[in-house]
Amino acid sequence: GFFQSYAVEVDVKDASNATCLYAKWMMRFLIKYETNSSDYKNASLNLSSNVTHNGSVCGNDTQAALLSVQFGEGHSWSVNFTKTNETYQGDFITFTYNTNDTAVFPDAKRKGPITIVVKDTMRPVQLNNVFVCHNADFFEAENVTQIFWNVTVQAFVQNGTISKKESRCRADAPTSAPTVPPTTANVTTASTTTLSPSPTPVPRPVENPETGNYSLKSGNKTCLLATVGLQLNVSQDKPLLININPKTTSADGTCGNTTATLKLNDGNSTLIGF
Repeated sequence: GFFQSYAVEVDVKDASNATCLYAKWMMRFLIKYETNSSDYKNASLNLSSNVTHNGSVCGNDTQAALLSVQFGEGHSWSVNFTKTNETYQGDFITFTYNTNDTAVFPDAKRKGPITIVVKDTMRPVQLNNVFVCHNADFFEAENVTQIFWNVTVQAFVQNGTISKKESRCRADAPTSAPTVPPTTANVTTASTTTLSPSPTPVPRPVENPETGNYSLKSGNKTCLLATVGLQLNVSQDKPLLININPKTTSADGTCGNTTATLKLNDGNSTLIGF
């Protein structure tokens, strides 16, 4: 589906008015909350056009950098960055949503701000490199799914200048799409006694996908099992069929009391969530 969301751009300056922390990205939040009638509803929280970045900090060798934004009716989001001698990386993401915002959370049973903290999975980035990730990334915790895309960020900027050297996320790594012939149907052969040119070879249909066994654990107990073969049919100018190879696909996700999420990542650019 398509939804409206605004890009956020934050340029944090140091005491000499030089850029020390820069970020531009898009994000969206899917939140499951309890209503006064004790059932659950799903809310979608998008960024508004008015975003502030109070509390953002440059950081240094002994202090973490902090990127912090506030938006809407009492909602906020932040991530802190730590660095070594050669690299920097995201540490923890903190998201606070306010269920007093009745436009987003009508009839919410629990009122007031709710905060969740998740570990950032960002890989270490070389200092003086800018981290770029156009593909969507997901973080799930406590009935909240955070979605990020079109991310550009550089912490501990040197000499106040954003680097031209990019460090790309795994999902943005270029891959060559498999060449898949179109499937054929209702092919018949007529017998004849006359000589004719050799027939054009009929393209082979795409083979059925290999069945994979995927599982999730909660603690030391298995909480989700899936045995499935997956094929993606991408509608575009030239239809593309892709089989998901279970030998190169990893399973991740979460199990809750009332919901479970299974995420399959083929290690290239395909991420499927159930």
